[in-house]
Amino acid sequence: MATAQRKKASKKELITRKASAMFREKGFPAASMRDLADVVGLEAASLYNHIKSKSEILQEIIFRIANDCNVHLESLEGNGMTSIKKIESLIRFHVQMMLTRFDDYCVMINEWIHLTEPYLTNFTTQRRNYVQKMESIIEEGVSNKEMRPVMPYVAMLTILSSVRGLEFWHRSAKKISTQVMEDNMVNYLINGLKK
Repeated sequence: MATAQRKKASKKELITRKASAMFREKGFPAASMRDLADVVGLEAASLYNHIKSKSEILQEIIFRIANDCNVHLESLEGNGMTSIKKIESLIRFHVQMMLTRFDDYCVMINEWIHLTEPYLTNFTTQRRNYVQKMESIIEEGVSNKEMRPVMPYVAMLTILSSVRGLEFWHRSAKKISTQVMEDNMVNYLINGLKK
């Protein structure tokens, strides 16, 4: 029985991984269950033995990544790090997500608008709270004179937008390692904040 459950779980993981790539490439509305079944190598009707719906897969992808983001941010609270070190940690985390979990991360940042209720409200609330916490860290850094007198919202937008720009790295033929990319992103973004 345990073997059957593992097989079902691994098939669901495969379906979710393939769906994530498909949602990123085509967009959620254009990706059909039939397309997904073809990519996974199943009959469309057989997909429903592993998942309830396309929307369920979208929810799983988005909330798994959102949860990882929230867990990382919460790990920085009250840990004694300076604000600049917290922001550096957040930049590294988001860069790593974009470099190593590209499909899932892109689905979260681009396809969340296709969530149904109550998941849409849940996600937008989580995102708003995340942004506010990130802004608070920057505000604290400015207040402590660790950072230049920047507008926290603008700094946060700049950081997250820069990370999203790594989509171009994925599409380019440039041979830059993930570590070099991460270090350079951190240097440019942190140097823009440091006093």
